[in-house]
Amino acid sequence: MEPHDSYTRLLGLALRGGHLAVGSDAVASAVHAGNVRLLLLSADASPRTRRDAQEWARHGHCLSVVLPCDKAELGHALGRGTVAVAALTDTGLADALGKRLALLDPERYAEVAERLRRKVERAEERRAARARARPEKRNVRPRRPVRGRPPNRARPRPKKTDT
Repeated sequence: MEPHDSYTRLLGLALRGGHLAVGSDAVASAVHAGNVRLLLLSADASPRTRRDAQEWARHGHCLSVVLPCDKAELGHALGRGTVAVAALTDTGLADALGKRLALLDPERYAEVAERLRRKVERAEERRAARARARPEKRNVRPRRPVRGRPPNRARPRPKKTDT
């Protein structure tokens, strides 16, 4: 297995799970929707694509990282021809990708991995605070009030009168 297989497999998993936007148009839509957690660029992306990605990262308040593969390798990993830009929309997957990249090249990706880890921690804290704020029972079906007679009892029929 090649060294970069671990993160390309993770990207493939994210794509199958619907947590990866691929291509400029899909990434721009995800950024404007506020769903992007990590912006990914291929190593040989054009200067215009890099400039657009920097703008998207600034607008979407997300991190961006240049992957150690070219457009053809990234496209092959995602089942496409060539891919210059992609975006992860799941915090946990972004954190896992950061960790794998940091193992591959600690000098280059350690800071990104650390920032993603802090983002995951803050998201978990917010989730726990929301859960504490509303302590109601979950997955409990509320009881409905019974109207009239229960359905298994037959109603008495009115008596017929002959007149």
